Amino acid sequence: MLELHGVTVAYGQARALWDVSMQVRPREILCVVGPNGAGKTTLVNTLAGILRPVSGRIVMDGNDITQLAPHRHIEAGIALVPEGRRLFTGMTVAENFDVGSILPAAKAKRRKTLEEVLALFPALRAKLDSPAGDLSGGQQQMVAIGRALMARPRVLLLDEPSLGLAPMIVADMFAAIEKINAGGITIVLVEQNVATAMRISDRACVLELGRVVAEGLPDELMERPEIRQAYLGV
Repeated sequence: MLELHGVTVAYGQARALWDVSMQVRPREILCVVGPNGAGKTTLVNTLAGILRPVSGRIVMDGNDITQLAPHRHIEAGIALVPEGRRLFTGMTVAENFDVGSILPAAKAKRRKTLEEVLALFPALRAKLDSPAGDLSGGQQQMVAIGRALMARPRVLLLDEPSLGLAPMIVADMFAAIEKINAGGITIVLVEQNVATAMRISDRACVLELGRVVAEGLPDELMERPEIRQAYLGV
């Protein structure tokens, strides 16, 4: 479905990803974990088209999308929920959702998609006319995920969705992620809440210093002492 082939990404002369090859399979949750600075955010930003590789290829459904603009990645079926939410805080929740569905194919189904998002996050129904910046942290994360879903993606990239949230809200957030996946959307999950992320994932990939150092089934990786201690923080 979504593949990276020998992808290298750099910020100026500093390389952040080194020759990364990986595959995201249809309808799975792929968890990407690793220490700070491992390249996790760089990876999802590259998949979203925000960053462009200096070498290698990104392929979606057999089509090379490596050099396409970010909105073309969305057209290809890839949407990003960035770290820190990045909402338009002075705009209402409804307006944030409208931005998510601005491309023609998504705009045509805006009303239907909005109802799907509100069914997933019912607390937002009463907040549609409220400025996004006035919401709680958990509600803002719901809006960020909902905005991405308004694009009707087939692959959803989630960058640290539990960051800064209270434990009870974190549990609700992971439950929502599982529901999104059960609805047929493939998920790439970058998350430092390793134990919970591994629990809901079908496969896991471990990054260190921009390189893939391990990948496989979550249970298998969690059983390897060197992986647990060095990369998973457990």
